[in-house]
Order: sequence, then structure tokens, then C-alpha cells
Amino acid sequence: MLPNPTLDQLQVFLTVAETGSFSAASRALNRAQSVVSYTIANLEAQLEMPLFERSGARQPKLTEAGKAMLEDARRILGDLQVMRARVKSLREGLEAEVSVAISVMVPSRAVVDVLHEFRERYPTVSLNLNVGELGMVMDLVLSGKVTIGIGGAVLKPDDSIVTERIGHSFMLPVAAPNHPLAAIGRPLTLGDVREEVQLVVTDASGRTKGRDFNVLSYKTWRISDIATKHQLIKAGLGWGGLPASIIHDDLRSGELIHLDLEAYEQGEYAIYSMRQLANPPGPAASWMIDAFRTRLSYCPNQADFHAEMAELRDTTQPLAAE
Repeated sequence: MLPNPTLDQLQVFLTVAETGSFSAASRALNRAQSVVSYTIANLEAQLEMPLFERSGARQPKLTEAGKAMLEDARRILGDLQVMRARVKSLREGLEAEVSVAISVMVPSRAVVDVLHEFRERYPTVSLNLNVGELGMVMDLVLSGKVTIGIGGAVLKPDDSIVTERIGHSFMLPVAAPNHPLAAIGRPLTLGDVREEVQLVVTDASGRTKGRDFNVLSYKTWRISDIATKHQLIKAGLGWGGLPASIIHDDLRSGELIHLDLEAYEQGEYAIYSMRQLANPPGPAASWMIDAFRTRLSYCPNQADFHAEMAELRDTTQPLAAE
């Protein structure tokens, strides 16, 4: 018959091993020493192997089998503590899981900061994270696949969705430093970009079907996601708009060049929190919305971003020869 140790037996075994003696374990557990010894004896009988060496030693010493069992006992009792904490949280109304969709337009640093604090605040709450492009975030909220969405592209009002503006973002037209557009030493005109390949992200949600945003070139490559578009632009395969939060470091290092193109609309646009009216968020999801609102309030606006880039250009330009 397979051994079937109880959680109480494992707890006693772990306490003896950690305190170093049966007497110390009895004090820690507030039990008689004889009860502790009897519990360990029963556990060893079930396992059909000794866990402690008792002969010739003043203090019990773990056998090789006992050392192996110790790690298993710690893991099992640790899982029990997690379950107890989860049950306590559920009784208090805390969600078991938060499902969230986040747009690639949301600054990655804000995402990392929020999720890091979320893990610290809600260790018992599981996270289901989806990253969406354009209308995908709203689609995931509408379908009920996620509890909350953080992103833009609220293109069509829906009475079943509650939206709240919590921040902003903006796109910048960029190219690799070896791209022909980067070599033009003046502000770019529409004619300059017409014949150059422009990389454009296609909205898989279909929510923006038939609508193009800032597509100015006659030649376009349609890309499925922002990450691929980012890499292709850096490789010099075309030009296009990318979220400022994604390319900040590339602009500072010179891996990408901002294109001075007046025809490209570079205005800020809102980032929203979204949820179904019939499915209000629980405590953890509500905290996450508030945390994103706080982090996004620290993000620079477009004027500050351009001022930073201009200052960087001024400090990196070579000094003129006297």
C-alpha cells in the first residue's frame, strides 16, 4: 500500500528537522515530547524508512532519506500555505485571477512597474496577460476574455463598455540612420516619402478595417505586429511610425532617426482603461487600473519628449573647429 502521510505528520517532521531536537519541536508546537516522538514514529512506519538517526547521538540527525523527504515536506506545506492564503483572499472578495489586455502603445516601463508592484501586493492572484495591437484590446474586453483592457483605439462607442482616460501616448515617424530619408538634410515633404517603402501594422481585430492612419507612401509593407515592424525599420527595410515609448532608447543611441515630416500627424492620443459594464473589476483589477493611471501621469508629453531629443542632439554634435 502506498504511504499516505498526513499534513500534521509532515509539519511535525519539518519542525523537528528545523529546530534540531524533539524537545525543541515539542515546545514550538506546544505538544508533549512523547506526542512528537509518536508522530515521527508513525510517519517512518508509513514510509517504511527511518528519517532520523537516533543511536549514539544526543540530537536527532537526518538520514539520507530524511534529507530527501525534507524538501518534499517543505514544498507540500508551502503549497498548503498558498492555498490557505488564497482561500482567505477569496473570502474577502479578492479575485483568484486577473485577466488584462495591454496595448503595445502603453510604455513598457509603466507596464513593468505596475506588474512588479501587483505581484508584491497580490501574491495569491494569478495573472493572465495579453498584449494587443490597435483594436484587439477592446475586442478582448468585449468578448469577455479579459477583465480589463489598457489601451487606445476606442474607435466606436459601445454602451456595454466603460472607458476612462488614464494617460496618453504618441507615435513618431522614424527610419534607420542608413535609410535614404535620414540623409535628407531638411524637413521632409510628402513627395520625399511617396516612393519609399512604409511599414504599416495591420489590425487583426478588423475594428479599423478600411481605415489607414498616417499611411503616406504608395509602397507599403503590411506587418502583423509592432515588434516586427520595429525590427524591420531598424534594419533599414522601410520607414514608419512607432510609439515613442518603444523607440526612446533607440533615438538616444542613434539606432533610429526621427523624421521631420510635417505630413505625418504626431498628435497625442488617449490611453483608456476599459471594462464591461456588467463585469465590474474586483479589488486587484481596480488597483491595477489606478496604478496604471498613476504611472502614466509620469510619462512625458510630446513637447517634453522632443525637447529631450533636441537637447541630446545638441550635446552629441561635434564642436566646430576654431
